Amino acid sequence: MADRPTEIIPRLVALAMELCDGISAGVSVLDHEINRFRWLGVQGALAAMQGVTVPRKNSPAGLCMDIGGPVLFAQPGRAFGWMQGNPLQVSELLMVPLQSKGAAPLGTLWVIARETGHFDSGHARAMSDLAAFAAIALRMIQAEERLSQALRVQETLADEMSHRVKNVFALTAGMVRLSARNAVSKEDLAATLQGRLHALAEAHALVRRRFDQMPWDGADFGEILTRILLPHDEGRSIVRGPLVSIGERAVTSVALLFHELAANAAKYGSLSVNQGAVQIEWEADERNMRLQWRETGGPTTKPPERQGNGAKIVNGTVQQLGGTIDYDWRPEGLTVRLRLPIASLDK
Repeated sequence: MADRPTEIIPRLVALAMELCDGISAGVSVLDHEINRFRWLGVQGALAAMQGVTVPRKNSPAGLCMDIGGPVLFAQPGRAFGWMQGNPLQVSELLMVPLQSKGAAPLGTLWVIARETGHFDSGHARAMSDLAAFAAIALRMIQAEERLSQALRVQETLADEMSHRVKNVFALTAGMVRLSARNAVSKEDLAATLQGRLHALAEAHALVRRRFDQMPWDGADFGEILTRILLPHDEGRSIVRGPLVSIGERAVTSVALLFHELAANAAKYGSLSVNQGAVQIEWEADERNMRLQWRETGGPTTKPPERQGNGAKIVNGTVQQLGGTIDYDWRPEGLTVRLRLPIASLDK
């Protein structure tokens, strides 16, 4: 049992059939997710039914678990209609719960007799002893399976995190070079880098907090916008649109894209004054997401004389995602229209 717990169930079933002089025996283990019993270690006349599942409700095994002790059934097919279609007509069935001391039962150990009136109290005692061993073995098997699954998840997480860390370092190095190229002072460089790194940190936090969900189901686009805008407008913006899930690889790009738009608005546009705000609305179909970024209540805007680093990041990110961007420099505020392919956001 200690070295090879998976081998103990068939051996205990064979021993139960031998001690009770049965024609078939097996173990019914309850699968709580589907609320059905799965037959394991089946031997004898019903060996071909190894792995089948039967409902817990209205079943001999369910009744045995509810009672919590040995149960003897004569002609059980008369009470449980689904048994009538089995290749073997069961005359007498003895069941005991798979239960070790102080623990909840995991299922049942059962044996079938050749004829009615075969089983006695001695058979029930022997079966109860065997069932206690089988319950311990099953718990060992389940614990080993849970450990193996946890190790697989851990390996997957380690690979994902390694990939993300490499990407973040590469992206950070590029941001440092780009920010330093046109910085007018060390203070300007520090402020610019701090904002961009904050956007990266927010994107990473959205991914990290969901890494325990396998597979990961993506980050909500609206939540990304809210997090990125909060340091700049303190809740003055309107963010409105349907649920769009952003994939793990696209989260960083989307966060940086809207950080640059928000930083530009905070420096030159509507978010540079107390009464200004940004209204962001989007819609999505199976192919594209279309978004409008509209600034209101700020100073008069006009097209810049040259493209700054922020604009380069925005335009480069949109191009990388396979989308398009259009700027409308209105006197009352900048309006930006974006089209981003859904396929690139799912990655």
